[in-house]
Formats: sequence, structure tokens, C-alpha cells
Amino acid sequence: MRAIQITEFGGPEVLRQAELPDPVPGPGQVLVEVSSAGVNYADTHMVENSYLSKAALPLVPGGEVVGRTPDGRRVVALTDNGGYAEKAVVQEYLAHEVPDGVSDGQALALVVQGLTAWHLLRTSARIAEGESVVVHAAAGGTGSLAVQLAKTFGAGRIIATASSKEKRDLALELGADVAIDADAEGLKERLTDANGGKKVDIVLEMTGGPVFDASLAALAPFGRLVTYGLASRVPPTPIQAAQLMARSRAVVGFWLMHCLGRPGMYREPMAELLAMTADGRLRPQIGGVYPLSEAAKAHEDLRARRTYGKLILDVSR
Repeated sequence: MRAIQITEFGGPEVLRQAELPDPVPGPGQVLVEVSSAGVNYADTHMVENSYLSKAALPLVPGGEVVGRTPDGRRVVALTDNGGYAEKAVVQEYLAHEVPDGVSDGQALALVVQGLTAWHLLRTSARIAEGESVVVHAAAGGTGSLAVQLAKTFGAGRIIATASSKEKRDLALELGADVAIDADAEGLKERLTDANGGKKVDIVLEMTGGPVFDASLAALAPFGRLVTYGLASRVPPTPIQAAQLMARSRAVVGFWLMHCLGRPGMYREPMAELLAMTADGRLRPQIGGVYPLSEAAKAHEDLRARRTYGKLILDVSR
């Protein structure tokens, strides 16, 4: 089968096409004939071995696929790597049937980024009716869904940040009340101004570095900052307990992998997201479709922030 394999860690340049043996499913697993694979920011960390879980070489990256099982079911599934290929093995309990009316790209947008957005708001931030929500990278795969879900879940004011006017306009179209520049310089003040001069209740943060620091400083008493990424590759300033106590603030980490296998944390929210997409209440944004052979280009564009929404690899090309 055709696949994208890495034999050394590094940047996008280490992603190379290769011919590999078909994977063989073991107990509790199913083989998926892949039609499309999703690209996530976490994949860029996995390729350079800077992710939360360490990788071993050689490696076929890719954590999500959509395709057909041997018995003809159309499924979307999380994978333990191996997604950038014509065939992938997945755990049966992580394969979710895709309803009619949901495209491959939409399904892929939901299985990592949609579930992440759902849990950021529901599980980690515990959003309450009327609270203000800041969504960083609001035109990205997770951010664009978080904006829409925050509106559905009753947010009082949604403040989006993005790096360009086009991305800010998209966030407004998706339901944000205001969209501001994402630059860390002066961000604390812009967030407060965007919330009518008040500190904010919830921040969904995946950049790290000074953006994290400014977001924490903008939190209201009992506010929650949920951190789920480190896109800048720059760690934030270390936090002292007194900083949190002084304002009754919370910093919550989130990693989707901890939801897998826990009752009510995978299949149920996934079913809700797919149903919302099928009936038009949720609009996953597809930002680009690349041939499998151009996986490196997809990583380059993602790291350079040239993209929005969900990036897809078309495995047939």
C-alpha cells in the first residue's frame, strides 16, 4: 500500500511516500480502507518527536481516518498513528459510523478537533449560561468548531482571536461576537476591551508563550483557562500557586487521549456532533484537501498559519 512514512525525526521534509505492507488487524481491531485522512497540529509535533507521547521509528503518522470496513460500513476513527496510508488498523470501539449527509471531510473535522472543542467547553471549562468565552485560533480546525459550540452552549459573549482579517471575518461569520488580532503584544488589554471592559470567564488556549501569559492575566475571578496545545513551541511563564489563589483562577490542561475508553466521553459526544452536522446546526470548515503525496506541503502550510479549518489528505491521489 502507499503510505507516508518517516524514518527520522524533523520537520515536514522528513515526510516521504513509501510502499509498505498492508497492516493486519489484531483482536478487537478492524481494517479500514482509507478514503481520506485528517491532518492535525499534533501530527507536526509527532513528526519531530515533541508530542506528549513519544514516538518510535519508523512511523506512519496520522491520527484519524475515514473509509470503509471489510463489511461495508463507512466509519470515521481515531488511530494510534498509521493514518497517512491507503489502509489503517483501528480499534473497533473507536470506529464510529458516519451518517448520510456528512462528508468525509466533515467527519474528519469532528473526530479530533470537534471532540476536543466539545470537551474543552463541556468537560474542562464547564461552561455556564451567559459566560464570556475567548477562542484563540478561532479560524482553525478546533477553534472554528469551538466558536459554534460556545454559541450553542449558551455563551454570553464569544471573543475570537485570529492572525488575519480574513480569519477574523470567518470567526464572526461562525458566531463570534467580536474578533481581535491574535498578536501577544497588548492582548490582555484587547481581550478586556472586547468584553466591555471586564475580565473574561473562559479562555481556550493552544499557543503557549506570551499568548498564554496574557490570557491568564485577562481571566476574571473564578475564570478558567484551558490549555490544549503549544503551537508556538514556546512554554509560558511558570505559574505560582499564589497567582491562581489571588484571583480564584484555574488553569486546566486537556488532552483528548484521556477521554478514550471512559464512559460517555467518546461515542456519545461524537454522535451529538455528527447529528448536529448532518442537520446543519454545526458547520465544520474544510480548509484544504491535499493529495497523500503532498503531506509535507500540508504540514508546511499548517505550521506557517496559512490555513484555516480542517486539512484533509485525499488518499486516492
